[in-house]
Amino acid sequence: MHPKLRKAVFPVAGLGSRFLPVTKASPKEMLPIVDKPLIQYAVEEAAAAGITQMIFVTGRNKRAIEDHFDKAHELETELERKRKDALLGMVRSVLPEGAHCIYIRQAEPLGLGHAVLCARPVVGDDAFAVILADDLMDSQPPAMAHMAQVFSREGASLLGVEEVPRDQTQSYGIVTVERPGVDIARIHGIVEKPKPAEAPSTLAVLGRYVLTPRIFELLGELTPGAGGEIQLTDAISQLLSHERVLAVRLPGRRFDCGSKLGYLQATVEYGVRHPEVGRDFARFLKTR
Repeated sequence: MHPKLRKAVFPVAGLGSRFLPVTKASPKEMLPIVDKPLIQYAVEEAAAAGITQMIFVTGRNKRAIEDHFDKAHELETELERKRKDALLGMVRSVLPEGAHCIYIRQAEPLGLGHAVLCARPVVGDDAFAVILADDLMDSQPPAMAHMAQVFSREGASLLGVEEVPRDQTQSYGIVTVERPGVDIARIHGIVEKPKPAEAPSTLAVLGRYVLTPRIFELLGELTPGAGGEIQLTDAISQLLSHERVLAVRLPGRRFDCGSKLGYLQATVEYGVRHPEVGRDFARFLKTR
């Protein structure tokens, strides 16, 4: 058995330009799916995997994320005074029990690889998860819990993957594996956002990673790649020559909440299942 994952990095410094103007002053990670923001779903997923250190790599205009996971004394006092116990419990459980938050500022938007590298002083020599809140994973067991189980057996870096239509390959990192079609396979190569005609496969990397600390050394040696950014994909490509990296097909369904369509699809799916409004919302949808 290998050491358990205890640390997760949440890169949340992005500008969220695809959701402007709502993201002009509010983080895209705080966009709600019914009554919980995307970042809370991501943190709950990490906690379900036994992770206790939540490391947020933030940027300007991201204070709302810190406030969301902080204690709200005035709000709690008011809810307590009015004996709104259910709401009080909900507010107090925003941060899962046993978890604590660490915030690191990414001074410049230099890419996902740079955001991960910013977490090095806190992560140290431990393996760690990377969770992108844009990818909302709806599954049982939760996606990162599944990956944590695989890591406990394999002790190798892991990339969460799924098949995508060939005409969408230029939106993802695309991997080639030793044994196509199996749930867990060693990765031979990875290419960042290839054109459909040039994509070596249709197996796409999602916003779920488990990485060994060797990745920091490789990220630190990189020169900026596509878009003038330090690409995590480039470092993973180099990591392949140093150690095993495995592709893990994730259970359940992914909603791409970095796109407006995916965000709306998630809102509908979670809306019809919501214990308070789900039945009425489903009835409303049938009248459309």
